[in-house]
Amino acid sequence: MDLLQWLFHARLEFGNGQFLLWREVLGNVFGLLSALGGMRRKVWAWPVGIVGNLLLLTVFLGSLFGEADHVNLLGQAGRQIMFIATSIYGWVRWRQARNEGGTAVEPEWASWGTRALLVVAMVGGTALLTPLFRALGSYEPVWADAWIFMGSLLATYGMAKGWVEFWLIWVAVDVVGVPLLISAGYWASAFMYIFYGCFTAIGFVVWWRVRSRRVAGEGGAVSVETAHLDPTVHRD
Repeated sequence: MDLLQWLFHARLEFGNGQFLLWREVLGNVFGLLSALGGMRRKVWAWPVGIVGNLLLLTVFLGSLFGEADHVNLLGQAGRQIMFIATSIYGWVRWRQARNEGGTAVEPEWASWGTRALLVVAMVGGTALLTPLFRALGSYEPVWADAWIFMGSLLATYGMAKGWVEFWLIWVAVDVVGVPLLISAGYWASAFMYIFYGCFTAIGFVVWWRVRSRRVAGEGGAVSVETAHLDPTVHRD
């Protein structure tokens, strides 16, 4: 209990009354570890991510948890709940694939029809959620919060399905998320979003190369590379 009380109230103090909640820092660290596991297609990425989601949920609903100095970001908070639900689905799906004798997931390109649906869902979902989040009192600009929520939902689902494009959705989330989080005073999360932006670009290349190697291997023309980004892919 003492550890939980410390975790809930611990702050990293700066000058002029500025501070970071350790919950926010730790939540983002768990999120980074989950992203690293996802890039390497490890099943443990999902439960690690869930721990980070639970920590960040208490952060983005700051006023409800006694943090008067922090504004509520309902899209950010809502996506933590969505992450948990979708992560359970991804966790089960990747474990089943691994237990059937394969890897946790084999990266695949989404079809053009699926890509079109993702774009429609991203834009349409943002438009629908913006007035709802505004009515609930989310921080302005509310459309950015809604955009982050929809992008996070689609990217997490895409990761569970094994679509290479899910990394690009994360890039779109990061581009909007950084200025929103800075303006709202969530500095740790903003910094992590900048880092995520670079990380997701690398993840896209890694999954693209894994997909290309697998297709080349199925065709019987495997080119041997001695250096590559993905440590889980080995030379033949």
